[in-house]
Amino acid sequence: MGLQFSNVEKRLNDTLVFPSFNLHVKGSQVTAIYSSLNVRSTLLHMLTRQIPVLNGEIFIGDVEISKVNLSDIGFSFRNEGLYERLTVAEQLNLYRKLYNTSEATSVILRKVHLEEKRNVRIKKLSYSEQRRLQFAKLLVQNPDLLIFEEPDQNIDIETQRVLIIILEKLRAKGKNVLILTGNMESAVTLADKVCRLDESGLHEIQLADESEEGISPTEIVEEQTSTLDADVEIEKPEIQPVRFEKIPTKVNEKIVLFDPPEIDYIESNDGQSYLHIKGEGFPTIFTMNELEERLQHFGFFRCHRSYIVNLQKVREVITWTRNSYSLILDDEKKSNIPLSKTKMAELKVMLGLK
Repeated sequence: MGLQFSNVEKRLNDTLVFPSFNLHVKGSQVTAIYSSLNVRSTLLHMLTRQIPVLNGEIFIGDVEISKVNLSDIGFSFRNEGLYERLTVAEQLNLYRKLYNTSEATSVILRKVHLEEKRNVRIKKLSYSEQRRLQFAKLLVQNPDLLIFEEPDQNIDIETQRVLIIILEKLRAKGKNVLILTGNMESAVTLADKVCRLDESGLHEIQLADESEEGISPTEIVEEQTSTLDADVEIEKPEIQPVRFEKIPTKVNEKIVLFDPPEIDYIESNDGQSYLHIKGEGFPTIFTMNELEERLQHFGFFRCHRSYIVNLQKVREVITWTRNSYSLILDDEKKSNIPLSKTKMAELKVMLGLK
């Protein structure tokens, strides 16, 4: 029972929440949508039928969402109600009766590492333990489609480990899994396919699992370069743009490849360069000088010894004093980037100002 978004769009009065997009959540893999809270809430409200899908369609299998029995979908919400006066075992037994499962309570508790808490009242559990009890509900329900909202937000290491194991087993069973999150690291860590959804549309984030592929960001660049060297001279102009097309960063054991236009600015901190994208920072193996060279053709400008900025993202140039300047970006945080005096003169020339 796959999940299909077909030309789904949402507008709120005159504001575009997200434009029309298509996405197919397939079995045997985990798909994550990385988005803002507003986009995430809107998607959840659509999937739970709290708001209608006016533009486009959402299908569960071959059935349109308005005709689906929602009890056939496994939802794990960030804030989910539990009966605090019940013990863990009592709550789990309620789930077992509700979903008519024969699997023993002790077996399920073992899967979510709550064996020692079975007789503890829910109100005395930590947030992470309550989250594991919510995961247990999904194991009891055993649906074909599971939708998680921020599943690893504020949880401890043990719960993180439980979640990862559960996701691995869901993949092995061919389940359809969608994760909605506002954290890129969570999306990359938990999912096989990661998409960003915002006002500009749906964009898939290119991933490479280092543990599986056996490559590093450096090797990606070296492989591209060696490929160029091996080609005959006449083919080089054809292949040359590939060398500069993506900037690799590493998140846990996965390599994320970003298109240059996605980058807001780059910052150097204690010798480490970070790409800043949608309010999050991602480390890269390149030095600032290397990044300046690789990105200059995409409209990036070395505005300060420790900063490179995407000029397409600059909204304002502010003069504080005769020797103090800043660039204000057109991002959600209205990031304030320093502009050195010498670079101010260079920027004026670039912009044709006197």
